Amino acid sequence: MAGGTEQARAAGASSSAAPVRLVLCDDHAVVRAGLRALLGSAPGVEVVGEADSGAEAVALAAKLAPDVVLMDLQLGDGMDGVEATRRITAASGGSVHVLVLTTYDTDADITRAIGAGATGYLLKAERPEELFTAIHSAAVGRTALSAPVAHRVMARMRSPRSGLTDRERDILGQLARGLTNRDIAKALFLSEATVKTHLGRIYDKLGVDTRAGAVAVAKEQRLLP
Repeated sequence: MAGGTEQARAAGASSSAAPVRLVLCDDHAVVRAGLRALLGSAPGVEVVGEADSGAEAVALAAKLAPDVVLMDLQLGDGMDGVEATRRITAASGGSVHVLVLTTYDTDADITRAIGAGATGYLLKAERPEELFTAIHSAAVGRTALSAPVAHRVMARMRSPRSGLTDRERDILGQLARGLTNRDIAKALFLSEATVKTHLGRIYDKLGVDTRAGAVAVAKEQRLLP
């Protein structure tokens, strides 16, 4: 009888909990409409805003202070989902969590999004139940990854592909300190052109295309001193 009472209390607490306040960001109106309809059936989720661009998502996150922003990566012209994620997490101090929902699962995309502060990374092929669970996890700051994404992350951690030279490691270390190409060139007594060449090789070896992505992978693979 006591156990039944405890279960009833837990159920009552769960049902009375405030819903996860969510902002949708996708540049396709049809996709947003589909997600809005889908999330309307999700237990404990309330869509409080919609954005069709990265800039609008940043503005809405600041205005509405949602628990989660469901973010697409490719947003047409202007600010992409990665930059929007970076700005939202920085401006909110991490109180607004970004859950990426995309069709892209390349190493570079995953690394860039996580490096920008995304709490989770989901593929649009996921089942609705997986999306609902990920939203609730993201709302409390727990990492949520699609199985294929988690597999790629683990595979990279088990088999680092970098093969960086000593000079490339030096440059990567300076990059992690936030130095510009000019500052790196001065610190290592190189020309800026040489630094740019090395950075291109570092990006290729790490499977990224941005400075933030390179630093994120370097930390993940423990390539930094």
